Amino acid sequence: MGAWQPLPEDLPPEVRHLVEQLRALKDRTGLSLVALGARTAYSKSSWQRYLNAVQPPPRQAVAALCRVAGLTGADAERHTVRWEMAVQAWPRPATASVRPSGVEVYEDDPTVPWWDRPEAERRPGPTGRLLLYAVLLLVVLLLVAVVGTVALG
Repeated sequence: MGAWQPLPEDLPPEVRHLVEQLRALKDRTGLSLVALGARTAYSKSSWQRYLNAVQPPPRQAVAALCRVAGLTGADAERHTVRWEMAVQAWPRPATASVRPSGVEVYEDDPTVPWWDRPEAERRPGPTGRLLLYAVLLLVVLLLVAVVGTVALG
């Protein structure tokens, strides 16, 4: 998996810990950054920024890496908690807004692929309706075939 570039010395411990854990997860997958980008909704260059502590990763990127690495349940949740602590301590948030209280808030990436959305956010597709239409079309075709056969015969 190659050597990682050293992290900045002045990096807060929460950020350092998260990045080191994400690097270990990435190495555990055995994937290159290009392959990791292909398996998640985040590009090679995005992963380079996240794994070199240049930019905080979106929560969904952490979840996607956990999924690719095969982590589920409490193991994946630990990485989310690490992410929350690191984002609060991140020295220069990539995208931030300031609340009226003066607290700078990191805004998570709102673009999430459908496969990484929590179950509650997934919209049910029209599969039930499509199945009904398909069955009705099949019945109509069968009726037309039977009526045609009887009329010709």
